[in-house]
Amino acid sequence: MARKVIGIGETVLDIIFKNDQPTAAVPGGSVFNSLISLGRCGVQASFISETGNDRVGRTITEFLRKNGVDGSSVYVYPESKSPISLAFLNERNDAEYIFYKDHPNDRLEFTFPNIQPDDIVVFGSYYAVNPVIRPQVVGFLDYASQHGAILYYDVNFRASHRNEVMRLTPNILENLEYADMVRGSTEDFEVMFRKSYPETVYRTQIAFYTHNFICTQGANPVELRAEGGLKKQYDVAKTSGVVSTIGAGDNFNAGFVYGLIKNGITRQAIENGLTEKQWDSLIASAQQFSAEVCQSINNYVSPEFGNEMAKQLIM
Repeated sequence: MARKVIGIGETVLDIIFKNDQPTAAVPGGSVFNSLISLGRCGVQASFISETGNDRVGRTITEFLRKNGVDGSSVYVYPESKSPISLAFLNERNDAEYIFYKDHPNDRLEFTFPNIQPDDIVVFGSYYAVNPVIRPQVVGFLDYASQHGAILYYDVNFRASHRNEVMRLTPNILENLEYADMVRGSTEDFEVMFRKSYPETVYRTQIAFYTHNFICTQGANPVELRAEGGLKKQYDVAKTSGVVSTIGAGDNFNAGFVYGLIKNGITRQAIENGLTEKQWDSLIASAQQFSAEVCQSINNYVSPEFGNEMAKQLIM
């Protein structure tokens, strides 16, 4: 049976601005973007989320279907509007966000999908720590862990939630405890822990919960800390013609997960400690996806890139 990827996270419509003028509107959400890319690459994927009962919500659920992602666990709020995100690109094509959400009484409802050992669960962002839906999220993470899934946590904690850090810290730490692998950026850790130096973050905040830690730093090297004391830096390839960096981190995650499946890496292998060669391959895959998505205004890899990756998965 083919391994599956199950993501849980928010859905939004990203309206993208350049020079204060709207240039595109694309379905988005951190884990959503990862799942769309994986679906395009031939990976069996399903998504747990929520959306409004409106045109935007219908666009999002149809977009999942067209890209091969099972959206049967996306809960539609009967009387709510779907969330909107405004993304303003600066001269470096990095984005500043404003979010609009009309879900006053979140009550996420879904049926747990079938999870087999070595399936992969991707979770993160504010959605993974939101107190209102926390019981449902924890219930799912517990279920996934008990069924032998690999849990990949992308903290993705934005500065707009800085004033909630103290209230949300117990949820963040609980997520770290569930995770087999943790990825975050220096910006995330500066907001969450008031620390940004990767070694310090790992030693003081992460290592107690998991030894598998990836820290991205924009154009600066990716830092890895892993089981068995492995410590390594990976330079980020210089890419020309960057159009948007909105989906860079989400597709780093997608490429990493794709690498886990392509290389047949199991939860047992992770617990035993991956080799340096295995980590090299995973990070290379993550960076390949991340670089690809920066070449367009979209939040996910192109269908053409996905077709090529799907062929490699079958070989």
